[in-house]
Amino acid sequence: MISAFFIFNQKGEVLISRLYRPDVRRSISDVFRIQVISSSDVRSPIITLGSTSFFHVRINNLYLVAVTKNNANAALVFEFCYRVISICKSYFGKVDEESVKNNFVLIYELIDEINDFGYPQNSEIDTLKTYITTESIVSSQIAAEESSKITTQATGATSWRRGDVKYKKNEAFVDVVETVNLSMSAKGTVLRADVDGHIQMRAYLSGTPECKFGLNDKLVIDKSERGAIDAVELDDCRFHQCVRLNEFDSTRTISFVPPDGEFELMTYRATTNVKLPLRVIATVNEIGTTQVSYVLVVKTNFGNKLSATNVVLRIPTPLNTTSVDCKVQNGKAKYVPEENVVVWKVPRVQGGQELSFTATAHLTSTTHRQVWARPPIDVDFQVLMFTSSGLIVRFLKVFEKSNYHSIKWVRYLTKASGSYQIRF
Repeated sequence: MISAFFIFNQKGEVLISRLYRPDVRRSISDVFRIQVISSSDVRSPIITLGSTSFFHVRINNLYLVAVTKNNANAALVFEFCYRVISICKSYFGKVDEESVKNNFVLIYELIDEINDFGYPQNSEIDTLKTYITTESIVSSQIAAEESSKITTQATGATSWRRGDVKYKKNEAFVDVVETVNLSMSAKGTVLRADVDGHIQMRAYLSGTPECKFGLNDKLVIDKSERGAIDAVELDDCRFHQCVRLNEFDSTRTISFVPPDGEFELMTYRATTNVKLPLRVIATVNEIGTTQVSYVLVVKTNFGNKLSATNVVLRIPTPLNTTSVDCKVQNGKAKYVPEENVVVWKVPRVQGGQELSFTATAHLTSTTHRQVWARPPIDVDFQVLMFTSSGLIVRFLKVFEKSNYHSIKWVRYLTKASGSYQIRF
């Protein structure tokens, strides 16, 4: 499916190249360099030239490029690219040009292991780390024993976990992390509100435990069943391969044998019944040609036992602004002329609390007055123990043949970063 894989830097130099199929040559990299990297007009992550398609992902000024001549599944190709990024991060941290150059031998080992003749193979990080290691070379006897275990693991029923894992303290941590996206009109109408969520789990459990994970009783995924009162409706659910899907369909219980360590158990989207943590009411008036007045009220939409932290509002100003006089009761507001915004930072907002912001922007007079486009207000925040989708974990149970006691922790986090916008 994937004929070749490349990693370019921002100058167009090839850092990593691997050809998986004979239908492309290494010189195909020049085509991508000329048509994509050297061109400022390219916006699509998929470029098709003749019979060749280039799928690219950008990270820290690097281009990860998968090339194919077949009618490939685009979602699968991008999943492969992002999985390469995740694996590299787990091995050597930040993925940038320096780290790629320092670890190019390791990267070649990894991409050869997870792709066979263009077809993605086992990309489980825990499995890869058992036989692709950056540590010292082990003795031949130990290597033979490890090789036997690896073969059993990679080809067994639970290829993502070894059976000889032991911990003194058995713990399981579950993080339900949601990113809420909002676009609200100047009249207060919600144009778009949805949630991108994932359930991250860290399992430090001995042996081969069986875990049962229960979500809301009223959890609707099938579109034909929608419309129930107080139901949590999810779209695009995706599970880790360890999950037994037949039990989830019948009882909304996730049953699985977890990989050792950290892994992503589930990802989902919600587009209905989205609870908005913060509501921003903005009144902005242009006073003649020399001033703009701002009155903002921020209201919380959660209980007084919860709080939003790291709240940052980026309030746009006209391009010909010279200065801004700000008045706030909470936090600090500062005009940033190089970005044409007022940045209002509030470390913590308690539930049930209202914040107010007033300001006057002073403008220079211009010969030809341009109409102000009024970009939206961006709001960033984090709210612990709150979910915009309404998803909750009812229970988490761990069963293991030795019947040991395990400690379970569940945490919720809802956040927004550049995707929570209010027009005025």
